[in-house]
Amino acid sequence: QVQLVESGGGLVQPGGSLRLSCAASGSIFSVNAMGWYRQVPGKQRELVAQIFSSGSRQFADFVKGRFTISRDYAKNTVFLQMDSLKPEDTAVYYCKVVLRTSYRTSLSDYWGQGTQVTVSS
Repeated sequence: QVQLVESGGGLVQPGGSLRLSCAASGSIFSVNAMGWYRQVPGKQRELVAQIFSSGSRQFADFVKGRFTISRDYAKNTVFLQMDSLKPEDTAVYYCKVVLRTSYRTSLSDYWGQGTQVTVSS
């Protein structure tokens, strides 16, 4: 019953910015981490950034200094602020949430449907 709704993707020029949002809802007991991955056809899905319940953040080397990740704990929403976008950032961006649906369950991964980000002039 967990649902992830992504938004914020689109077309942007090189050097521009986009802000992605992902809201988790449904049977959520606790959230361990929320993050973003991206995938280009023919390549493996790769981590972009994630934020843990402790507040600790992890970034891929290729986005350090350009992207930031934040979280609204009250709304179970994670944001990815993307600045100084490059054509090579073009990909489908997927939200991932690690959570428990109840006190009886272990941690599980849940994925959003993906949102297209295209960086082109």
